[in-house]
Amino acid sequence: MESTGSTAAATVAELVLARWGDHRTGLRFAEGRLSHHQVTAGAAARAALLADLLPRHGEPHIGVLLDNTPEYPLWLSAAALAGAAVAGINPTRRGAELARDILHTDCAVLVTERAHLPLLDGLQLPSVRILVTDTDAYAELLAPYAGAKPEIARSVTPRSRMLLYFTSGSTGAPKAAICSQGRLAAAGGSLVGHFGIRPADTHYVCMPMFHGNAVIADWAPALAAGAGVALRRRFSASHFLDDVREFRATYFTYVGRAVQYVLATEARPDDRENPLRVGFGTEAGAVDAARFEERFGVRLVEGYGSSEGGAAIQRSPDAPPNAIGRSAPGDDLAVVDPQTLDECETALFAADGRLLNGATAIGELVNRGRSPFEGYWRNEEAEAERLRGGWYWTGDLFYRDADGYLYFAGRTDDRLRVDSENLAAAVIENILARYEGAAAVAVYAVPDPVAGDQVMAALAPPPGIPFDPLDFAEFLLSQPDLGTKMAPSFVRVVERMPVTATNKVARAALRGEGFRCEDPVWWRPPGSSSYRRLARPGLTELLAQYRAQGRRDLLDP
Repeated sequence: MESTGSTAAATVAELVLARWGDHRTGLRFAEGRLSHHQVTAGAAARAALLADLLPRHGEPHIGVLLDNTPEYPLWLSAAALAGAAVAGINPTRRGAELARDILHTDCAVLVTERAHLPLLDGLQLPSVRILVTDTDAYAELLAPYAGAKPEIARSVTPRSRMLLYFTSGSTGAPKAAICSQGRLAAAGGSLVGHFGIRPADTHYVCMPMFHGNAVIADWAPALAAGAGVALRRRFSASHFLDDVREFRATYFTYVGRAVQYVLATEARPDDRENPLRVGFGTEAGAVDAARFEERFGVRLVEGYGSSEGGAAIQRSPDAPPNAIGRSAPGDDLAVVDPQTLDECETALFAADGRLLNGATAIGELVNRGRSPFEGYWRNEEAEAERLRGGWYWTGDLFYRDADGYLYFAGRTDDRLRVDSENLAAAVIENILARYEGAAAVAVYAVPDPVAGDQVMAALAPPPGIPFDPLDFAEFLLSQPDLGTKMAPSFVRVVERMPVTATNKVARAALRGEGFRCEDPVWWRPPGSSSYRRLARPGLTELLAQYRAQGRRDLLDP
């Protein structure tokens, strides 16, 4: 059996240096390829440039506002050698919010490309040096450093900041989570062992690199194993299989609805003829994971990890279909009621698999033991909230069965309360995902006219297949594990599911628009089992009910 080639290293900088002299292909992209040695040489040149650009007494932070181009991993490697931290800047942010992200993370240098320059127009970024990678000026600036040998700065230790990656929340500005060189190197090494990653493997990086998933779960293990990396500038479902074949990719990561979009592409007779061995990610769901494996012959491994690194669960082969897995030995993960701090009841299931006691079994996942969470950059309030009472609070809902297996039930702000019963959006989504007339589904709460919430679903039909409300209603009636309060009162039919830049469903936007949106909405009035189109007369009648109960203002975001 081929050795994994994993390098035991305390820092990312050591992993970068270990690839010096390795002339195998290390980086593939649309325009060509670079060897591992060339990548390390490019990193050395950029690290030397950084030594001259970074302020002597300021924070050694650089912002990277790039698509997944070769410059991204080159600057990650350069920052590791130089002892600098990379703040991944989200290109979907605009105006004052974008400026805030750059300034909040104390970026002295911002690396970008011409395609993103319009985003910076009019922004006040005092003392920020902007480097535009696809320009002659950049090439001229870098040229004098081309012969630099790779060296690790004397300041680099395992505790050196490596990443400042933004995590989105339901309220407030995004928080910049800290990841050190030691934690990133350890995460990469752990995944090498878990998946048996080898030097001959190629990791397909199609998720955006400003997000922690692509760097921590895809780039880092490739670096640790000496495997190759293949870049897709931006995720494309229609080009996914072609890219995999062209790059001979064996491993990829995904987040959110990426798997659903690939499944929505037209099937080919030779779909299973591909080099992929495994996909690793979150939120694909058991139904779509099974469909993906059946169609492409590729196993998807659903893991769980809070963005900040405070809790993690990896799926075990013997886990029930909808479970993530058990907590790792030595971890102290618990599902608790945030109000009482008591552990929630053990999940009880009907013979058909339906969760019987969701109201008392679903709670927030906490880590009561030692947490690898390294804090937020300049946000003590958010850090204290995350670590309240000495526990790490994930912000995610789970339930646990009698054998200790943990089941994901959504975000804490994805909880619905219907007729005094607590429901979790993810549980309902897993059921609706079985519907063949849906390529993607998202479930969220809208206010009830009297009290609590009603269930609303956004549904994206497969291309060329119109939504059939009668067929959907019959599907709901045939699902034995769909509780009486779980059936959506509203169904919004979208051409494409709205997602964030990291391919997670844009739930805040969906909740904010509710049933008052431009897309077609189908309504199941109380006491009815069938859906009717929510036209203007029905909408007027519905709004009048909210107004009469004094809850009309709850519909406004």
